Amino acid sequence: MPKPLILTMGDPTGIGPEIIVKATAVGGFNSIDRPLIVAGDPGFLLAAADVCGLPAQLSEQTTAESVTQILKIADHSLMVFPLSALPTRYFATGQPDAACGRAMAQYIRWACDACLQDRAAGMVTAPINKLALQAAGERFPGHTELLASRCGVGRVVMMLAGRTLRVSLATTHCALREVPKQLSVEGIFSTIKITVDALQKFFGKTDPCLAVLALNPHAGEGGLFGTEEEELIRPAINHAIADGMNVKGPFSADTLFWSASQGDYDAVICMYHDQGLIPLKLLHFEDGVNITLGLPIIRTSVDHGTAYDLCGTGKASPASLIAAVSMAAGMADKAIRAS
Repeated sequence: MPKPLILTMGDPTGIGPEIIVKATAVGGFNSIDRPLIVAGDPGFLLAAADVCGLPAQLSEQTTAESVTQILKIADHSLMVFPLSALPTRYFATGQPDAACGRAMAQYIRWACDACLQDRAAGMVTAPINKLALQAAGERFPGHTELLASRCGVGRVVMMLAGRTLRVSLATTHCALREVPKQLSVEGIFSTIKITVDALQKFFGKTDPCLAVLALNPHAGEGGLFGTEEEELIRPAINHAIADGMNVKGPFSADTLFWSASQGDYDAVICMYHDQGLIPLKLLHFEDGVNITLGLPIIRTSVDHGTAYDLCGTGKASPASLIAAVSMAAGMADKAIRAS
């Protein structure tokens, strides 16, 4: 039997439980050819099914190694590894606390360790609440930092991907005024290299072609609008080309994304968060997937947050979660064939 994927439930009071049960109910995970195990809290999954108006029941499955729960929703089933048993009656949707933060961290660590120990093929994460994570005493601001530390990795790259467009970010969550200070030749080159390696290993691209964006309008217009292109971005591109990578740029972002959306490039290297995420979400608002590159394990995630405004309504879409699970399964399959 192929190794399973592990899906972490995320914030118990967020939309993670709801999108998991909704995806299960519509058969959204049926296309993957490997088991899927939810690391989470069965009580919150049952409560989410009730919110969504879905008939659900739990049963126990005992093996020599562990005891798991089987969550049956409509005509479909899902394995659940119970890592917490929080009293659901004490928690309101959209109002997490330290207990929720501890549970979120536990789900993530358990899934990460299973991947590192080669007991799982990869992990998919539902959204967490960063404030609750820190209220629980965690020193990490989110998934990415926790996973990088757990895996012993110094630098990782955030890629957002859909069916027609992939973007990797040279900088992530910082003020726009801080972006030029955070850019460096080494950092941009590392983003390119990590992206190329991942496209080869997990996406079956033997010679991936990357476009690298400029920071300034019109790629700096020969220094008229800024010098980062000549001082930082072009040297990083030249370094990558010298190392045998198929990289082009720097391109002005206002024109490049049209050709990228037509399939001319396997990925686009973006200098800052919104430069990449605005076009990505325009094309892939429903099916966008967040991928952490540079880890020794496969990790994908939904491309949205806990959506507290939708919690308890049953209206949250499971499309991004289904896409994240499907992408993790595809990455795992390609990694096996490449090894």
